[in-house]
Amino acid sequence: MPAPLEESADSTRACTPGHHIELVDDKPSPRHDGEASPGLRNSKGWDGKLRVPKSAVLVNPEAISDPEYSDDENVIPGDEVAADEGKNSSHLLDDEPLDTDEIICTHSRIQTISALRLERFKQVVRICLRQNLIQEIEGLEGIADTLEDLDLYDNLISHISGLETLTKLTSLDLSFNKIKHIKHVNHLTNLTDLFFVANKISRIDGLDGLTKLRNLELGSNRIRELQNLESLTALEELWVAKNKITELHGLGVGLPHLRLLSIQSNRIRDLAPLKDVPLLEELYISHNALESLEGLEHNLRLKVLEVSNNKIASLKGLGPLAELEEFWASYNLVADMAEVERELADKKHLTTVYFEGNPLQLRGPAVYRNKVRLALPQVSQIDATFVRT
Repeated sequence: MPAPLEESADSTRACTPGHHIELVDDKPSPRHDGEASPGLRNSKGWDGKLRVPKSAVLVNPEAISDPEYSDDENVIPGDEVAADEGKNSSHLLDDEPLDTDEIICTHSRIQTISALRLERFKQVVRICLRQNLIQEIEGLEGIADTLEDLDLYDNLISHISGLETLTKLTSLDLSFNKIKHIKHVNHLTNLTDLFFVANKISRIDGLDGLTKLRNLELGSNRIRELQNLESLTALEELWVAKNKITELHGLGVGLPHLRLLSIQSNRIRDLAPLKDVPLLEELYISHNALESLEGLEHNLRLKVLEVSNNKIASLKGLGPLAELEEFWASYNLVADMAEVERELADKKHLTTVYFEGNPLQLRGPAVYRNKVRLALPQVSQIDATFVRT
């Protein structure tokens, strides 16, 4: 039986204000100072540790020293417990009105779409099955006549299939899956929004028939080149941040309506190819390898320019951008306040500028905003601070 817990001889416990009771152990532990506390043992003295006698002969001695050892041949199979996913999913929508136009089942551990029996819902327009365990796109044929918006964000899909009959889709979200190749969407000619964020795609392909597509999101993939975009004549927004793109070539032909380009966190060094995208209104190109803004002279409609976290030392190239409203240039190498005034003071629509982390801010942080206000009196926001105009 374990020795009782010890209390030091000078331990006291408060009883009432001004009174103390001294606690003295009348059955002190037999161990001496400095000795380890005795471990717990059962009535037979066993401490719960399994020891192999030295005299034992092991058939597989490597099992003791090798943490990766596995004796698969001698594993005794256990009883297989049937999954209840199918049963649970089949009843998941029983309380949903049959005439609903929207079904949302997020984070519900759904493994198969067919288990939901979606064919019951004859008027459904939007299906959202985000954050489930779906591996295949199937079980949607019965609602093909009405379905326009399919959201399978954050599942386990590795191959695009099962969309053959869904020709009325206008929005398809397959972000945060395991897709490597863009396939079997070319026939979805009514698509206006297509999302492939955070997959494993290395090549832009298979989009030739999507002439109505306005928004294409391919951020956080493995794309190295902007290509095969020329057929997307209606495209207005292209999101390709967090890829491995080194050049802006491939945007000029066939994209007459492109007004927003998000290409942050890539490896862009040269802005000159943007001369072929004259209608561009918003450019997000932070976290690249830019050293100059030259090349933007033809993008006269630019309203938002985000170039933070590059290596830009000069604002030369901004002069012709008369429509500029927001200029985000934090954490660059801009040091000359006179150049800031020279390039931006005439921008009547300019409301927001960010220069935090540049030498012109780091040299005198206490007076930095006042200097910007004097140079650019039309702005109402400097970094995250709103200022009076």
